[in-house]
Amino acid sequence: MFKELIERPLYIDQVRGFIDKDFVKIIAGIRRSGKSGLLGLLQNEIRKNTDNSHIIEMNFEKADLFHIKNYEDLTKHFDQIMTDDRKYYVFMDEPQEVVGWEKAVNALRFRNTDIYITGSNSKLLSGEFATLLGGRIVTFNMYPLSFKEFIEFRKQSGFGSGDTEKELDAFIRNGGFPAVSVHDFSEQDIRRIVTDTHSTALLRDVINRNKLRDPQLLNKIIEFMYDNVGSLISFLSITNYLKSNGRKGTDLQTITNYVRYLEEGYLIKRAPRYDVKGKKLLETNEKYFLADHSQQYVVRDFRIDNIDGILENIVYNELVRRGYNVYVGKLDTREIDFVAEKPNGEKMYVQVTYEFTKGVYEREFNPLKTIKDNHPKFVVSPDNFVVRNDEGVIGILLKDFLLMDS
Repeated sequence: MFKELIERPLYIDQVRGFIDKDFVKIIAGIRRSGKSGLLGLLQNEIRKNTDNSHIIEMNFEKADLFHIKNYEDLTKHFDQIMTDDRKYYVFMDEPQEVVGWEKAVNALRFRNTDIYITGSNSKLLSGEFATLLGGRIVTFNMYPLSFKEFIEFRKQSGFGSGDTEKELDAFIRNGGFPAVSVHDFSEQDIRRIVTDTHSTALLRDVINRNKLRDPQLLNKIIEFMYDNVGSLISFLSITNYLKSNGRKGTDLQTITNYVRYLEEGYLIKRAPRYDVKGKKLLETNEKYFLADHSQQYVVRDFRIDNIDGILENIVYNELVRRGYNVYVGKLDTREIDFVAEKPNGEKMYVQVTYEFTKGVYEREFNPLKTIKDNHPKFVVSPDNFVVRNDEGVIGILLKDFLLMDS
């Protein structure tokens, strides 16, 4: 059982309404973001109304399932353990190790089952799988810990400080992968955990999945993109960086493909540019953010000179986690860090800055004051001097913004 798991209400509440519904539930996200733990929490939820013999848990990274090589083996396995007509709840963790697993899952749908699957590459959850199931899937995106979850994990693990300022500093330095928040690790140990987590995701969900022939090129692209979080990036800027590092002759299509593979493996996420006045998307110079800001430490240690980019990454992930589509705003020649929208029309504008001086005040507040609509406008900073209300533009502390209920 999974009694020791720490609750993650944001995700449980999303999935709960689909329990016993005729959809295959997909939990998608970067490796080690907590997808297996969520399956455990769901099992605990379902166990309230059924017995253990009708809960089938399958983690395909464990040795006891190594004998299942293909969909035929998988189908035989289900035939052996599903011995009556009562409903079985099937939890499959990273089934892509099994050749043709989609066919076995599709066949399983026609039995009395409720199916839950995790995946760490978006390509696996589309294509043939989506075609076979004919739209009978529902996907839940899972992310590393939010600041609120980070505080709760550390509290329940017995080493949270209880001081929100100190917890924010730890969150900025440690990141949100659950593994680093359940033990009181040293910073050196945390770097090692994050590096190993990143290496595993990169190897399995990007390099092996796409049969990449040039991992060194991929590492150079990662080096540039991770070191430029919070900056506008074009494929031409990546090309120029590669040339400056002796990688001449790399064609633009290869670079485009490698960046897309990183997106499909959930390591990075693209924020397109949006013309605030013209109300249209722009096609050039986008930003890319990391699934967790601690990934940046894979290519360099924590340094204060890119703290603005790290803070932007944290705010971006918080907005995405809360269901917003997030864009980088263009307002004439100025930039709005984030324009965040929901399908229901809810919208906000957000600027993020580390220090708050007079010059920064004018740079961050003035563009927002020129936007004459009634949607919320925030300037977010860890600097106490940010707190103010100027013509409807709200200066708010980073910790308070991250912990807002809505």
